[in-house]
Amino acid sequence: MIIVIIIICTLVILFFIFYQKRKNQLLLKNIEQQKAFDEELFKTQQEIQEETLKHVGRELHDNIGQMLVMSSMQMNAAVKVVDDEARTKVKNAAETLKSTLEEVRALSKSLNSDVIFNLGFNATVKNEVERLNKTGLIQSNVSITGNKIDFENKKDEIILFRIIQEFISNTLKYAEADQLNIVLDYQQDYLDIKIEDDGVGFDMIDAKNGSGMTNMQKRSELINATFQLKSEQEKGTVLSLKYPYRTT
Repeated sequence: MIIVIIIICTLVILFFIFYQKRKNQLLLKNIEQQKAFDEELFKTQQEIQEETLKHVGRELHDNIGQMLVMSSMQMNAAVKVVDDEARTKVKNAAETLKSTLEEVRALSKSLNSDVIFNLGFNATVKNEVERLNKTGLIQSNVSITGNKIDFENKKDEIILFRIIQEFISNTLKYAEADQLNIVLDYQQDYLDIKIEDDGVGFDMIDAKNGSGMTNMQKRSELINATFQLKSEQEKGTVLSLKYPYRTT
């Protein structure tokens, strides 16, 4: 009788262990499937966003840009026929139109992924900094060190650039910063990116669930980049990215 009880207890214990193991395996599988689903969903969202930005960039360049060109030509023609009293005002308006046209063209380049592919990552970042400086909203600078590595996975260039754009956008919206610095340091195995502003900073706990930080983190995960964001109130914000060069 004791032997039978022992056997029954042993079977119950083994069944319980097997059940728990199977349950854990199913939970782990569900977690992995959910993670894979979330990654694919985010990739799809990014692709849709890139297509939308590409379309907007083309519209800005081809349609709005051409309209501004025509307006600028007409304004320059008007300068020649107006009287002296109005000439200065018309000239100022013409200069404003010219500056607006340049800004629209620069903005269209930063939105269109095809242009980014053609220009390359370094040139695109430099153009964004130049465009930012022309706005007069903030003084920005980019420093590039090390031997440039051409990414074999070209889509990663777009993702890295969008992360930089997101940081810049947040700086302009919230930081009240006077200075923004970008460093691209090409190491042997990875690209080290550091972006820093001298703004008012923010509470990291309050910002964890913000859409800006979430987008930057998720984009970093897509390309296996190490993402680190630090900020202190009244001490600015620093973003550090380490992107391992990928060949697939």
